[in-house]
Amino acid sequence: MNPKTASPTQITPFPSSDRIAELAAGYRAVREATEALCAPLSPEDATAQSMPDASPAKWHLAHTTWFFETLVLEQAIEGYRHFNDDFRVLFNSYYNTIGRQHYRPERGLITRPGLEEIKNFRAHVDGQMHALLGAGGELSEDLCSVIEVGLHHEQQHQELLLTDVKHLLSRNPLRPAYHGRVPAGEPTAAPVEWVAFEEGVRWIGHEGSRFAYDNEGPRHRQFLEAYELASRPVTNGEFLEFMTDGGYETATLWLSDGWATVRAQGWRTPLYWEEQNGEWFAFTLAGLQPIRQEDPVTHVSFYEADAYARWAGARLPTEAEWETAAAELDAHGNFVESGLLHPTAPWQAPQAMAQLFGDVWEWTQSPYTQYAGYRPPPGPLGEYNSKFMSSQMVLRGGSCATPQSHIRATYRNFFPPAARWQFSGLRVARDVQ
Repeated sequence: MNPKTASPTQITPFPSSDRIAELAAGYRAVREATEALCAPLSPEDATAQSMPDASPAKWHLAHTTWFFETLVLEQAIEGYRHFNDDFRVLFNSYYNTIGRQHYRPERGLITRPGLEEIKNFRAHVDGQMHALLGAGGELSEDLCSVIEVGLHHEQQHQELLLTDVKHLLSRNPLRPAYHGRVPAGEPTAAPVEWVAFEEGVRWIGHEGSRFAYDNEGPRHRQFLEAYELASRPVTNGEFLEFMTDGGYETATLWLSDGWATVRAQGWRTPLYWEEQNGEWFAFTLAGLQPIRQEDPVTHVSFYEADAYARWAGARLPTEAEWETAAAELDAHGNFVESGLLHPTAPWQAPQAMAQLFGDVWEWTQSPYTQYAGYRPPPGPLGEYNSKFMSSQMVLRGGSCATPQSHIRATYRNFFPPAARWQFSGLRVARDVQ
């Protein structure tokens, strides 16, 4: 059974005690990790919203708790009493099957409830969840599957919390740092090599019993022409060459929508870059820092990634090409657990294919659509992925803000093509002539 297709209303056998124990340990670890990420924030930091696409840290804390209260506790406990009935609307993100939602661009106006009350909300739901998981035999496999989705859902929000906080702090003229950990030394990016992949039919998508979202399947065959993939992501130094060569001023490099966005937004650099006295700096979660030429470029949109690839005489890979390259690799890399929260060049000689996982999400040229044979799951979880299969582009591989246990080769992230506040970068591909 695909965990994401589970419906709380289905009747299925009870899971094993090992399954319950694993979920209980995972629940505790994920919830504690979220709170640790929020520890450096003041109540004011946690309340503000810097743009419509971002959410306050306080809202992330509340919404992930709302998920477990609404989709798990309401289903599992007869006559369950909500911590606060108003929260059912206030912290609903986009689940129309559940009910109304607060207007997303105004989440930063929710000054009440305050941060302490949100923490009390989390503590209340955590107590109920620990008791439920401790009961063990009273849980169906379907409900366990929803809990598992909730854990991965909260890991997604851990990354969103960091990227939203970074954008928020960047808008503060004092340029405050979220933390003080700065990458040390001067790593050297290896020269780009082209790794060849032969033409043929490839199997794409998730298989097996381990967790995956519904949009990662069904597993299916896809024919790929022969192609080559760059051995590492594009670096800051390489992207600076694109800028210096007039990349942002050359209309022929850009898709029509991309060029219109560049002109309307006045883009001339990746997000967070600025020049001071002839030197380039970027705002990071450690504050304003000199740009390190060898680190992977980040905070670029799909439009910028595509324009760079054209300028370099290459193209972006398809998501099937990317997955084929990553399928046999372990998901090791610079993830949130490193504590750096910043992409960095590898410290040792890379493998033939370096940094496919971690550091930066890599844009592909693939639109986010359903795989052949895909059917959204019934109930509220059917809104989790399927309703966004329009006007989005696929990214792969995870970033320096992604939990390592959350990522895998088949994972499909997606954002609108103009989005830049995530840790998004690129790796180029080319056809074999």
